[in-house]
Amino acid sequence: MEDPFEKRKSRGPRAGRLLAIDAWIDSSLYEAGFKARQFWETMTIFFRRFRVTGWRRGIIELLSEGFTMGAAGSVILLALALPAFDETTGNWRQQDDFAVTFLDRYGNEIGQRGIIQRDSVPVDEMPDFVIKAVLATEDRRFFEHYGIDFLGLFRAMSENVRANSVVQGGSSITQQLAKNLFLTNERTVERKIKEAFLSVWLETNLSKKEILQLYLDRAYMGGGTFGIAAAADFYFGKQVKDLNLPEAAMLAGLFKAPTKYAPHINLPAARARANVVLTNLVQSGFMTEGQVLSARLHPADVVDRGDRKSPDYFLDWAFDEVKRVAARSGNHSVVARTTIDMNIQRAVEESLEFHLRQYGKQYHVTEGAVVVLENNGAVRAIVGGRDYGASQFNRATKALRQAGSSFKPYVYATAMEHGFTPDSVISDGPISWGAWSPKNYGRSFSGRLTLTTALVKSVNTVPVRLAKDYLSIPPIKAMAEAMGVESPLEAYKTMVLGTSGMTVMDQATGYNTMADGGFAGTRHGITQLVTHSGELIYDYDKDAPKPKRVLSEQAMSYMNSMLVQVPEIGTARRAALPGIRSAGKTGTTQSYRDAWYVGFTGNYTAAVWLGNDDFSTTKDMTGGSLPAMVWQRFMAYAHQNIDLKPIPGIKDPFVDAKVAAKAAETEKKNAEEAAAAAEIERPPVLSSTTTKALRQMTDFFHAAPVLEAPAEPKTLSAL
Repeated sequence: MEDPFEKRKSRGPRAGRLLAIDAWIDSSLYEAGFKARQFWETMTIFFRRFRVTGWRRGIIELLSEGFTMGAAGSVILLALALPAFDETTGNWRQQDDFAVTFLDRYGNEIGQRGIIQRDSVPVDEMPDFVIKAVLATEDRRFFEHYGIDFLGLFRAMSENVRANSVVQGGSSITQQLAKNLFLTNERTVERKIKEAFLSVWLETNLSKKEILQLYLDRAYMGGGTFGIAAAADFYFGKQVKDLNLPEAAMLAGLFKAPTKYAPHINLPAARARANVVLTNLVQSGFMTEGQVLSARLHPADVVDRGDRKSPDYFLDWAFDEVKRVAARSGNHSVVARTTIDMNIQRAVEESLEFHLRQYGKQYHVTEGAVVVLENNGAVRAIVGGRDYGASQFNRATKALRQAGSSFKPYVYATAMEHGFTPDSVISDGPISWGAWSPKNYGRSFSGRLTLTTALVKSVNTVPVRLAKDYLSIPPIKAMAEAMGVESPLEAYKTMVLGTSGMTVMDQATGYNTMADGGFAGTRHGITQLVTHSGELIYDYDKDAPKPKRVLSEQAMSYMNSMLVQVPEIGTARRAALPGIRSAGKTGTTQSYRDAWYVGFTGNYTAAVWLGNDDFSTTKDMTGGSLPAMVWQRFMAYAHQNIDLKPIPGIKDPFVDAKVAAKAAETEKKNAEEAAAAAEIERPPVLSSTTTKALRQMTDFFHAAPVLEAPAEPKTLSAL
């Protein structure tokens, strides 16, 4: 038993130090807490002196919340704008040093690019009234704001509300320049945010004079011209320094809508617009009514340019092609012979505009784009939008839009290469791929189907089942790229139903592989490049890479045998051509944002897209409705008076009697709907040499003296 009176052994100096440290920590924490509470109480008593009550408190609370939300909004706006600043890293000041004159496939001049952009006249050397006319119309407070004119924006909104329409724009010159240099014309909130930030960036990095100089040199002025110097030469045959006030007012009026007010197309409208500019000069205080009176009474006359209308969307794309091809030669001043057929180009423009005018409101659709290729790969027409003057953004070659069901042929082509046939049977039943459960358009299922039936009826579950159970995504992606799709495709399972963004040019190129017998790599827009001295520096037939087969003959034949049934008994009956067999596929994306029809005959391949720039939904527009109608109208025209070729793998280019009857019925219906439009007649096509000779003969006959008939001999009775 332990003795309670026995002394315990000491714990030693180490235990004592630990107890001392513990006591110090406890006392320190207590003192710190006490001082903190004391400090907080002192601060609370101090700030009570500033406490407000009543209505003042409400104001303080609103300001506090406003600052908080403003700070959060600034962070969000900055995050959205950061991608735009990537555009400023390049040499955006430098303009292209190429000077290219373009000819169509028959040798007729159709426009220029490069040289008309380089002619620049310093702002200090321009007449004073030229600068005043531009500022009075486009941005009266240009020298007072810092990129964004809030007062001007408020004034424009007030005028638009008063007029119940858009009569004034609120964008400053700096904002317009930011859009021209770095952005596109797509009407989205994200683009407007980027435009605002880039405007402030331009104001920070450039002087007002430099901003104005760039704006005057880079703006599109109609007639294929960029910059006020080129426009002065094109419309008036003068340098900017030699312009008078009426001419300056007419040019200043072009910045708003260069196509609508181009004087060589609509001189009365251009003069009316110039009169508005003169009024702006007076209202802004830059000039008096007496100073502009003479210009009102004697409006400007323009150089006669005939009916010249440049295919500007095609020229923009072809200009990039020339720079790519000619860069290796070192020659930057060249004449390019292109593949464009101006007759087909005009027919495509007419068909797109006609249908958008007739049915645009009904379907709630405002824009479209078309690419037409001859089946040898030659690009015959490009339409990148309704109005190049309103928007130079090329929707045919740059806009990435979801392809919808028009992507399915790439899936089926991959299946044909992996041993499937048009008669192979696949289940059309409910399917889930992970968390994704795609449905058919009609929300119903049909059981077991052949691949032909599934493609013709545009069944969704069948291509998904092919990709999931038999093919996988990588070979489908590889097949689309091999067939000519250049847009980045997302290697994700939903890709099989067309969720990846593609251009209209991609679609036309890809389908052209099936129209050209399974060969890819034939698409081209330039056939020859020559210098002005006649030296040949590029010839497509000799210098271009040779085409390569990407679809076997069997797979190509299988695909075409299925696709020809789509316009005959499938989803694209409105695209059926009278008496001519065609093939194609419709496409409609989620919420009806995009509608496609891509099709081909033995002669031509064409892709049509319709939608809205702001990605808003259309009103139940499918690929088999308006896009098919647009396609049918210009393709029927393109096949007039030409030798019809059969689709590869299809023996006869003509439809049989039953299909012809259905096509005739469709054509009759379309003709009745288009009765208000002028009928297109295919004009005879002559070379430039023949045309020149005929004109010389005409001038000779007009200049020849009139020969009088000899007097009749008098008869005996008359004597």
